[in-house]
Amino acid sequence: MSQQQTPARPASLKLKTRKPTGQVPWPLILIEGEEGSGKSYSAAQFSASELTGQTYWIDLSEGSADEYAAIEGADYLVIDHDGSYRDILEQVEAVHAEARRAAEEGEPPVVLVIDSGSALWRMLTNWTHERARRTRKNKLVLASDPDAGVDIPMNLWNDAVDRWLRVMHLLQTLPGIAIVLARGKEVSAVDDNGNPVPNRKEWKVSGHKDLGFDSTVWIRMKRDEDPHIIKARSLRLRVEKRRPKRLPEFSIEDLVFNLLGCSAKSQPRVMPVLAGDKLAPWLKRVEETTTREALAELWRETRPETSGLTVREAATVQAAISDRLVEIENPRDDMDQALSDDVATKLRAAVERGKGADSASGGEAA
Repeated sequence: MSQQQTPARPASLKLKTRKPTGQVPWPLILIEGEEGSGKSYSAAQFSASELTGQTYWIDLSEGSADEYAAIEGADYLVIDHDGSYRDILEQVEAVHAEARRAAEEGEPPVVLVIDSGSALWRMLTNWTHERARRTRKNKLVLASDPDAGVDIPMNLWNDAVDRWLRVMHLLQTLPGIAIVLARGKEVSAVDDNGNPVPNRKEWKVSGHKDLGFDSTVWIRMKRDEDPHIIKARSLRLRVEKRRPKRLPEFSIEDLVFNLLGCSAKSQPRVMPVLAGDKLAPWLKRVEETTTREALAELWRETRPETSGLTVREAATVQAAISDRLVEIENPRDDMDQALSDDVATKLRAAVERGKGADSASGGEAA
C-alpha cells in the first residue's frame, strides 16, 4: 500500500524592513500665483545659491528662461527640447540621472525648474481633446456639425494622467531640489453643474488637480501681497489648516535650508512606483519610442540585474523593442499587412538567440 505524499511546504516569505533615517528629504516645491508675482524671478534667484549645484531650467511655453538669466548671480542651464512629451520626459529623466550622479559623488544638490506645470498639463489636455476628435463616434458627430461638443472617453483622460504622473514621480524622487511653477488666480466659483455661483470667488491653480497634494511645500504668490505657504509636509514647518503662513522675506534658499531643514545629508524620497504589472510601463515606453538610438538605450536598460525584470520579462520587452524597430525603419501603408521582410526575420532570430544566451548565463540580457 503506497503512502500518501505529503505536499511540500511553500518556502517561507522573507520580511523586508529597514530603519527610518529621520533625515529631511529633498523637496518638490510648488510655486503658483498671478502673472508678474515673482514666481520665475524667485527660481532664477535661487540658482545663485552657494548651497546648490547645477540648476537646470525647462521652459514650457512661458518664455522667461533666457531673460531671467540677467538677474545678478543667476546661474542655470536651459534645457532644449522639441516640444513633444517624449522629449520633455527624456530630458527630465536625464536630469534625474545627473542628480543621482552628483548625490553619489557628494556634490551639492542639483536643482530642476519646470516653468511651468500649467503648460505641461495644458499640453496633455489638448492632446486628449485632439485624440477624442479622431474617434469614430466623434468624427461622425463633427461631420454633421463641426462646432458640436465631443465626448472624451475615460481611457483618453487616463492616458493623459499617466503621462503626467510619470513626470511627477521623477520630480518627487529627484535626488535634488525640484521646483514646479504654475499659474494661479481668483476665479468665479461654480456649482456641481458648472454654473457660476453669484458673488462667490475661489482660487484656482492651473494644472492637474493633485499638483498641490503631490508637492512637499506649496507657495502662493500675489502681486500685492507677501508670499504665503499654503501647505508643507514637514515636522519643522507647521502650517495650520485654512491659515496660510505669511513669508515677508521669501526666498527659496531660506525655505529649503532653514524652514524645511534640508542639508547635505538630505536624500530623495523613497517612493517605489506602484504597479500591478512590471511589463506594462516598459511596453508603453517601447510603443512611444521613435528612434533607433532610443530603442538601443531602452534595450540596454532591460538587463535583469539592473532593471528588476526577470529573464522572461526582459525577453518579452526585448521582443517588443525588435518589433518596434521594424515599424520605425519599415513603415507600412497597410497596417494589416504581415511582416515578412528580411529585417524582421533577423531581429526575431536575434531575440531567440538572446533568450538562449540569457538562460545559459543565468539571466544577463543582451
